[in-house]
Amino acid sequence: MPAAAMRMRRPMRTPMPRMIIRRTIMVIAITTITMTTVIAMTSIAITIIPTTIIPMLMTTNRAPPGDPCGKEDGEAAALYRLMTWLSPSFPVGAFSYSSGIEWAVEAGDVVDAASLRDWLASMLADGAGFCDAVLLAHAHRAASLRDDAALRDIAELAAALVSSRERQLETSAQGRAFIDIARAAWNGDGLEAMISGCGGTIVYPVAVGLVSAAHAIPLAPTMHAFLHALVSNWISAGARLIPLGQTDSQRVLALLEPVVVATGKRALGASLDDLGSATFRADLASMRHEAQYTRLFRS
Repeated sequence: MPAAAMRMRRPMRTPMPRMIIRRTIMVIAITTITMTTVIAMTSIAITIIPTTIIPMLMTTNRAPPGDPCGKEDGEAAALYRLMTWLSPSFPVGAFSYSSGIEWAVEAGDVVDAASLRDWLASMLADGAGFCDAVLLAHAHRAASLRDDAALRDIAELAAALVSSRERQLETSAQGRAFIDIARAAWNGDGLEAMISGCGGTIVYPVAVGLVSAAHAIPLAPTMHAFLHALVSNWISAGARLIPLGQTDSQRVLALLEPVVVATGKRALGASLDDLGSATFRADLASMRHEAQYTRLFRS
């Protein structure tokens, strides 16, 4: 084959155009600048975060300048104490008493969740629940004002208003236990003076009002926490006696929520002259429980 033909078949090597070379150099340069910028920005971000964001997070939960005592901390402490004092696990022996519900179950007045709800709604709005709430409110106000004479009168009235011997045992034993435990574990300024100012028996609602006032816990949340605990103990007794399951018990508690709220509001605005009960059947149940043949509860 001729040499000229051989040269024609060889692949031709053409030089890279200058324009392509220039574009490649520009791309490399831009990429380098971009990476440098990102690294610089990252360094700036790393520098900013410790100096601005972290101090802001660290000071979020601090009290505002005008509140050196820490209002939020005080409210949290008050809630913590209320939840502790009025918890079913607080050892005042509330689980031992039924407030006459045991006799009502045996007599056939309370047979299911619906009848338990009706019975408890009456006890709460027109019976012992409302009276205890009024006594708690007045004891709390007298203790907050350090009015020893008024506090003594309220304590004596509360002890005298109890409708039966077993009911007297129930409220006085719980009141004494509440005071003893508060004295041992939650003693506060002025608590001893308030206790001695009462002079004699301190029933349960008066004890709760007195101790809450000694710890500067507001009356309204104390009232609603007390009524919630009272209803919860009643439901617990009913659930064991009927018996009821846990779900039905919670349904009863949910249905009684508006009654608890309304009773608490009414008690906050009531005077001592408004004390009184219209739940005669419940009072009779408490009296007849004393002679009941078989009993699981002390009242």
